[in-house]
Amino acid sequence: QVHIVESGGGLMQPGGSLRLSCAASGSIGSIYTMGWYRQAPGKQRELVATITSSGNNKYAESVKGQFTISRDNDKNTVNLQMNSLKLEDTAAYYCVVSYYGKNYWGQGTQVTVSS
Repeated sequence: QVHIVESGGGLMQPGGSLRLSCAASGSIGSIYTMGWYRQAPGKQRELVATITSSGNNKYAESVKGQFTISRDNDKNTVNLQMNSLKLEDTAAYYCVVSYYGKNYWGQGTQVTVSS
């Protein structure tokens, strides 16, 4: 079984910062891509950012320069530093592990940006 645990969501005022963390463990090798998706109420789930095992990052155009993804291979974790938060960043954020054609999802963590 693949276990994915997310943390770091919460309430933040516009312009503030949050740091999401995701830990992956279980029956999985060391070569996999990790990333974050988000889904706002009534909207489709969208890609936020991904990072490969070698540290190559990809970002959605909407978050470039605002969010930063990183990983710690020794701890099997991926982080998403979210700066300059906007109201439209409000969503459920999901960690995903992509491993040999399969996606494994976390339960989601809620991020709410409100004044």
